Order: sequence, then C-alpha cells, then structure tokens
Amino acid sequence: MKLSFSAPGIPTQGALAVGVLPGGKLTPEAAKLDKRMRGALRRAIHAAPRFNGEKGQMLDVPAPAGTRLSRVILAGLGKPADLNKLAWEELGGNLARRFDDGDRIAAVVVEAAPGSDVDAATAAARLAYGASLGGYRFDRYRTKIPKDKKPTLRSLVVRCADAAAARAEFRDLDAVAAGVRLARDLVSEPGNVIYPRTLANAAQSLESLGVKVEVLGRARLERIGMRTLLAVAQGSDHEPYVVVMRWNGASSAKERPLAFVGKGVTFDSGGLSIKPSSGMEEMKFDMAGSAAVIGAMRALAGRKARVNAVGVIGLVENMPSAKAQRPGDIVTSLSGQTVEVLNTDAEGRLVLADCLTYTKDRFKPVAMLNLATLTGAIIAALGYHHAGIFSNDDRLSKELTDAGEAEGERVWRMPLGKEYDSDIDSPIADMKNTGGKGAGSIAAAQFLKRFVGDVPWVHIDIAGTAWSYKDKATVPKGATGYGVRLLNRLVADHYESAD
Repeated sequence: MKLSFSAPGIPTQGALAVGVLPGGKLTPEAAKLDKRMRGALRRAIHAAPRFNGEKGQMLDVPAPAGTRLSRVILAGLGKPADLNKLAWEELGGNLARRFDDGDRIAAVVVEAAPGSDVDAATAAARLAYGASLGGYRFDRYRTKIPKDKKPTLRSLVVRCADAAAARAEFRDLDAVAAGVRLARDLVSEPGNVIYPRTLANAAQSLESLGVKVEVLGRARLERIGMRTLLAVAQGSDHEPYVVVMRWNGASSAKERPLAFVGKGVTFDSGGLSIKPSSGMEEMKFDMAGSAAVIGAMRALAGRKARVNAVGVIGLVENMPSAKAQRPGDIVTSLSGQTVEVLNTDAEGRLVLADCLTYTKDRFKPVAMLNLATLTGAIIAALGYHHAGIFSNDDRLSKELTDAGEAEGERVWRMPLGKEYDSDIDSPIADMKNTGGKGAGSIAAAQFLKRFVGDVPWVHIDIAGTAWSYKDKATVPKGATGYGVRLLNRLVADHYESAD
C-alpha cells in the first residue's frame, strides 16, 4: 500500500473517508462534500439511527451522487478531547482494513477537531502510521487466496490543510513502522525458514542503513566462554550465533550506548524436558525478543536517531537429541557463576545470562533492557494486554512505563526481592534455572538479575504480547512486533543527543 499526503479536496475516483463528530455532526470538509452531494450524507446519518459519530463507528454511502467516487465512508471520531495520537492511529488502522474490502484507491480527509490537543498535520501523520501498521498482512505462503480475501488497497492518500508538515512528521513514523513490519515478518516465519543462521542474516541486512553488525559463531562463543548459551544449542543441528548490532548516531562516538538484549530461540521444543505437542507449533515465535531488537535497531537507523545503541541477540534452537543437555547438568556461565539445569525448557534465561554478561562487560552501557518470551507465568498474571517488567532501577522503569502508555505497548512492573532468591538457590551450584511452584516469572527475573551487576536494567517478559489471537486496529492477528515502538519511544523521549 502506497501512502501519500495532499491538500484537502474531493478526489475524482476511488473511495473517500470523512470524519463525523458525536451527534452526527459533520466536520467542515464533510459538510462541503455533503453540499455537493445535495445532503446525501446527512440523510444517510438520519437513516442509520445507530450511527451517531461515536469512536469506531463507520457508515458506508455507496456510489454517492454528484461525485465520481465509488463510496464515501463516514468515520466516527468520538469526543474531540479523546482524539489523541493513538486514537488517530487506531482510526487509520481501521480504515486501512475497511478500504481493503474492494477499494484499490482511497483517500481520507483529516481535520483538527476543536477541543483536541492534536493538530491536523500530526493527526494526518498518525492516521497514516496506523494505516501502515493495521494494513499489515503475512500472506507469503498462501498460494490460493480466494478473490474476496485478497488485499485490494494499493494507494491511500491522506488529505489535510498542511500536507507538507504531515509528510515531514510521517517520515520518522514510517521508519518505525518499517521496524515493526520487519519484526512481524521474522516472528511469522516458520522454524524451517527462520533458524539461527537466517535470523543472523536478517540482522545483517541492517548494514544497508548504517548499522554495524558482527556475527559471532560457535568457535568464537566457545573462546569467549558463553557456555550456558551453547548448552541450550547443543541438541540442535543448527549452529548457534550471537549477533551484535551497533548504531552510532549520537553527537559523540564516545557516548555510552543504550543496550537492548533479545532472546532468540528460533524454535523451542523444550529440549529433553519436551513440551506437550498441543501448541508446540507456536514455539516458532520464541525468538520474538530478538526480532523486537532487530526491528528497534532498524527503526533507530531508519530515522537516524541521535543515540548510540547496541543490540545483542542470542540465537539458538532448543531441540532434543543424543547431544542435548540433560536435566541435572551443571554449566558455568560467562560470568563464572554455575547453573544447575533442572529443566531444559527454562532455556531462555540461560541464553540471556551470557548475552547480558557479554553486553555489560564489553559495552559498559548506560542502561540495559532485555526482551524475551520468557515465561507462561506472566500470561497467567497479566494476560495478553501488558508485558511484565522487572527492574533494578526506578527511573528506568518509570521511563519505560511512560513510553508504553504513549505508544499503546503497555507494561506492568512486577516485584523483585531477596525473598525470592531462595527459589533459585541450588544445593550443588550457584543457582538453578527454575524456581518453585509459584512466582515463575519472578524467579526467572531474579535469575537474570544475577548477571547484570550495577547497570540500570529492565527485563521485559513479552510472552503474552508477542502474538495476538485476534485482530486489533493497528495490530492484525498474528505476530505483533511488540517492543519496537516501546524501545523507540524510550530512546526518543530520554536518550537522544540534543540537536
């Protein structure tokens, strides 16, 4: 779908959407169109008593008289005071899908609503952003799509009074949307397509945007001493990798970077502690944390963010075989701490342990955030609407929470504390990789905390937010790309150099 911006006006073909305020009140541009149509829009509203301009409502007026349009969509805007940036994005996502039902060419007229804090140019940019996100589809492997199910929308023009300003504001948003789409693509791919080497290749594609990428293979990892990560990978025929991505956009190359660390288990069978067969196909998205890091680095580079950022992802496949690690094995991490592996399905924390240590020691980051589909327990606690976060730093936790609220990728802080440490104490090693019967997400976070030292750190458990089981306005059913917008907003609000 091609997105563009232009001045207000009635197009000569395709479909057109205009806004309606509560009570069925037409916006000024909609009123102009209604006059040209000899009152047809007001008559349509009057004839549809359930449509009154509330948020989310839409009403079709087909083949409108006085125009050459195929149809006009009346889009309920809701209360102007509630028309924030997320509301405009949601409208854009909903319209993209509405237009995709038969329209090849479409346009939307965007106007500032009295009482809203969002001006017309920003509203137009955000609507286009929402359309880009909401219009996403992953149809790569569908060879026989019914004609009435095929996407049709090829061009969407967003019309507003200051098209140049909208176009300029959309430029950075478009870069972020590209990062989200990349993350969604990677998570959507099956395990026979995305495995450690091919996921590393995807990260290397960011070099075209100026990201410096290093791919560390098995021999290098063995020399470094990433033994907990290697232990997870030893049951698979696919070689493990750690990928380091660096974007140096700050005013000073010496400025300490912000670090993102992602779990990249490209398929998680559970290893010898094998998972039940029901639902195991979903374990292709156990690499969503690493996809979010790749997508976030793509977003930062795409919009030329004024920050030094490093992304480190540990890429492995967790499989059962004669070579696989066994329950009861003891492995020595890069940090020198020993881990008793009681459950080979608690493997993500083993991958992250070495990646966190490596990132901390090599890059001395100003702060470190890791993302992982780590525990089913976080879904039991928070469902599918919030990611759980665990942090050793109140300020960083607050910054991330605010970023999540602003972007619609919400987080909820969970507790850490010494009282939970005993859950992961081992009688024969420094720690074990599982806790007791309760607080499984906290036990996993307490485990990770032992590898971060004094660096400000947040662990983001995205097990419930990496995949959506139903369509939402800007997040179609399937891979969500969760984390890309969250990390980008955190950087934009708190970590970019001054102009």
